[in-house]
Amino acid sequence: MRASAILDPALEQQDAVSRRAYLGTRLREAVAWAHARSPQVRRAFDEAGIGPRDVASLDDLTRIPITRKDDVPEMQSADPPFGGLLAVEPGRLQRIFASPGPILDPQGEGDDFWRFRMALAAAGFRRGDIAINSASYHLTPLGFMLDNAARSLGCVVVPAGVGQTDVQVRVAGALRATCYLGTPSFLYTLVKRGRELGTELSIEVAFVTAEMFPESLRAELEKDFGVRALQGYGTADQGCLAYECPERGGMHLHPESIVEVLDLETRKPAVPGQPGEIVVTTFDPAYPLLRFATGDIGTLAPPSTCPCLRTAPKLAGLVGRVGDAVKVKGMFIRGAEIEKALKAFPAVIRFQAVVTRDQHQDQLEYVLEVAPGAAVDVALVADALRDAVKVRGEVRTGSVPENAKRIDDRRVWK
Repeated sequence: MRASAILDPALEQQDAVSRRAYLGTRLREAVAWAHARSPQVRRAFDEAGIGPRDVASLDDLTRIPITRKDDVPEMQSADPPFGGLLAVEPGRLQRIFASPGPILDPQGEGDDFWRFRMALAAAGFRRGDIAINSASYHLTPLGFMLDNAARSLGCVVVPAGVGQTDVQVRVAGALRATCYLGTPSFLYTLVKRGRELGTELSIEVAFVTAEMFPESLRAELEKDFGVRALQGYGTADQGCLAYECPERGGMHLHPESIVEVLDLETRKPAVPGQPGEIVVTTFDPAYPLLRFATGDIGTLAPPSTCPCLRTAPKLAGLVGRVGDAVKVKGMFIRGAEIEKALKAFPAVIRFQAVVTRDQHQDQLEYVLEVAPGAAVDVALVADALRDAVKVRGEVRTGSVPENAKRIDDRRVWK
């Protein structure tokens, strides 16, 4: 089994006191930069009655107003293109993405803008590896997030993208690719299809993200296919926020971000094991997001000493979402987006999106209730919904209770 690497011992192994001082300094610098260059940050600070000098250390973090991810589409619509959050001229960006929401996500300068390289090193990626990247390169940033990180480590990347399973199997086999990047469900599809086709795959390690990763799937990948898969957690807005080491037991918080888990009612820090919303501060000069509420609900692991020698606290896992959004096949779907798309079909009076899971694969079905005596072309509706939410789902007509949730997530993770 190949070794995990610690890229920056000064950050990944710093003691708690040093970590707090380091993050406090980064926070103070980020606040001063963002307040001087981001119109939305200035507006938020003015409304809160504070200035950048009021944030001198990590003790002052809670004085900063929270910005909610669910509010970003409206912010960007009111103040295009980035809602006043961008802190550099758009011409200095490398790329601009459009994530479901819709939300425009900028990529600033740097070889590893989203900070995933530590996560890949922890998973066992190393210079000279050939990595097949099955994350999407189309409009959304995940493909480039993982691509940039792997190449910054000296890996050679195959930009496979999503779909075309048989082609990916043949390419991975021919190149004897040793690493995989992407969702855990497609990793399973890939290695399983390789066995069916009689194509020997050489994948030893994988870094998976964007989906829940049940232990049953991890065990099957290791036992039946010889692939060690470690996972990470990140967002399209803020990049890598936590990642597993080979010891597992949770994901180490990234040492270059401030991750809070806040009680859903009191908004105070949740104790380990208590679910709370994940609120993150990152320091990138192009897009310095301060106390950005991701909408993800997670729990912190109890304090412990990890044998891997990384010292950052661990995120025990994710347990759900705040608000009307659910991640399916690595992409967020939102009730508001579905409702907007269905306005083109006036015969539909109610709907429900039902999410299930079968054979480690997410399944999405839309149930449409139509007006008495009316009809709807389900194929046209399916195309409209796919264009709106970027995830293909089956569509059928039926009865939907009047007060039913717009998105019913019935998946059980084991």
